[in-house]
Amino acid sequence: MSGGTSHFYLGVDGGGTGCRARIEDVAGAVLGQGLSGPATTRLGVEAAWASVRRAVDAAIEEAGFGEAEIARIHAGIGLAGMRRKGAIEAFQALSHPFASIVFASDSDTACLGAHSGLDGAIAIAGTGSVGLGIVDGKHLRIGGYGFPISDEGSGADIGLNAVRAALQGHDGRIPQSALLTEVMRRFEDDPADVVAWMDGASATDYATFAPMVLRHADQGDAAARRIVQNAAAQIDMLVRTLFDQNAPRVTLLGGLSGPLEPWLSPDVRRRLKPADGDAVDGAIILARRAAEGRVAL
Repeated sequence: MSGGTSHFYLGVDGGGTGCRARIEDVAGAVLGQGLSGPATTRLGVEAAWASVRRAVDAAIEEAGFGEAEIARIHAGIGLAGMRRKGAIEAFQALSHPFASIVFASDSDTACLGAHSGLDGAIAIAGTGSVGLGIVDGKHLRIGGYGFPISDEGSGADIGLNAVRAALQGHDGRIPQSALLTEVMRRFEDDPADVVAWMDGASATDYATFAPMVLRHADQGDAAARRIVQNAAAQIDMLVRTLFDQNAPRVTLLGGLSGPLEPWLSPDVRRRLKPADGDAVDGAIILARRAAEGRVAL
C-alpha cells in the first residue's frame, strides 16, 4: 500500500463479455487489478454498476487500500452502450467513494488508449463493425448502425454472406465449395433448417461462422475468398473514410482485426498504426484528466 497524499488512478473497461479494472499510481505502476462479468448498459444501470464494483473491489483488495487511499482515487469508467440516451446521466447520479469519477463509452476509452490520448480513430472489426474517432474535440462515427442493416465487414456480416452463399450453392446457383458444404452440413443439408434457425438467429450466432470462412479462405476456397475479400473491402472503406474526415492516425481493433488485416488493401495496411494501449489505458487517461480538472475527451 502506497503512502503519502498523491493521487491514484482507476481505469475500468466494461463490455458484453467481462469487466476489467486496474489501479495505478502517479508513476503508472500497477497497484491492483480485478475482473468480473459483463458490464454493459444493456444489463441496466444497477447490474452494470454491480459488475463494475466487483472488479473495482478486487483491484482495491489487491492494492491493499483502505478508506484513506480509496478517497484519493480518480476513476475513469468506460462501458459498452454508454452512448444510449440518458446512460451517462444515470451513472453520474450513482454514489461512489472516489475523489472523482468520469464515465465514457468503451469505444471512446479504446480510442484514447490506442493513441495515448492523442487525436485519432479506431476501426473495429468484431461481431459488429464501426469506425470511431476523436478529432479536435469532435466525435467521428462511421457505420456501426447494427446488423443486418449495417456492420459491414464484421463477423456477423461474414456469417450472413456465408449462409446466403451456402443456400445458393445448395440450389446450384453458384459452384459448390468446401466452405459451402460445411455450412450446409451444420443444418443437415436442409434449407428448411436454415430458415428455422434464421428466425431466431442473432448477430452473434451469424458471427460463429466467421472463423470457418476465414479458415477456408486461407486454404484457397473460392467462395470463402470472395466473402473475406468483400469484408476486407468494407473495412478498407471504414479506414479510408476516417482518414478523409481528418483522423491523423487510425488503428484496427476487434476480434477479427488480426485475421482480416492481411486481406486489406496495401495502402490501408501501410497507414494503420498499432495500438499504444487498450481501453483500460484509455480509462486511466480519462481518470488522469479528471484529476487535472479536464474531463473532455
